[in-house]
Amino acid sequence: MTQAASQPFASQPFIALNDGSRIPQLGLGTWQTQETEAAASVVAAFEAGYRLVDTAAIYGNESGVGAGLRASGLAREQFFITTKLWNDSQGYDEALRAFDESLKRLQLDYVDLYLIHWPAPRLGRYLDSWRALIRLQEEKRARSIGVSNFQIAHLRKIMDETGVTPSVNQIELHPDFQQRELQAYHATHGIQTQSWSPLGQGALLGNDCVRQIAAKHGKTAAQVVIRWHLDNRLLTIPKSAHAERIAENFAVFDFALDKDDLARMASLDSDDKRIGPHPDTANF
Repeated sequence: MTQAASQPFASQPFIALNDGSRIPQLGLGTWQTQETEAAASVVAAFEAGYRLVDTAAIYGNESGVGAGLRASGLAREQFFITTKLWNDSQGYDEALRAFDESLKRLQLDYVDLYLIHWPAPRLGRYLDSWRALIRLQEEKRARSIGVSNFQIAHLRKIMDETGVTPSVNQIELHPDFQQRELQAYHATHGIQTQSWSPLGQGALLGNDCVRQIAAKHGKTAAQVVIRWHLDNRLLTIPKSAHAERIAENFAVFDFALDKDDLARMASLDSDDKRIGPHPDTANF
């Protein structure tokens, strides 16, 4: 039995979803992880204690992630996999075909969470895509369904038209860009917020406030920022392809930020610190 296989799934911190499923609060992001690196990254993550891996069709590494899942020695029910529908496959029939292709690359019978990657409003297809995801959940091939980068108007549209609320909205979120209005909307409607680029693509690691808090706790800046997400009951998926950094990012369950730390981190928020494109105007 591998070290990964000996780590119990139940020992991971979980958040309940609105459909009755549970999701590990901390997972491994694989954006920009090369196909050739993905398998080793997944195995390293499982050995460190992770049980959630986040990938996407556009990342081009689903096959590598799938290879890592098989190499880990874990039974299927012992890990949680998220993948995402890319914009060029939006639409009802197109989304169903794209999902089948993702399953083949992952070599899985189902995924735990399937997301619409971007609303891509210029295409006008995200509502049809959402209807396809509802079907996939009814067929139990996607155990939970959600969205990514959706704004309040996009969420309202799919919820009003279908009566089905996403379980997760995965959005850019970090201490520099906290998206409080969107977080509040999620909380009101039972949608879990999942943070991508939780470290601000590294920009926060040199921040004086973060470094002072890290010194206070004897932790790294990255660990403090990840802990900030956890202490705010956010789901989060820091990315790394390096085994040592993957393990470091998971070593955050032996401390917590106090009220003063959280207040100082709250003060970092700025509407001007968005790193990625705005969902209303993203053109890809």
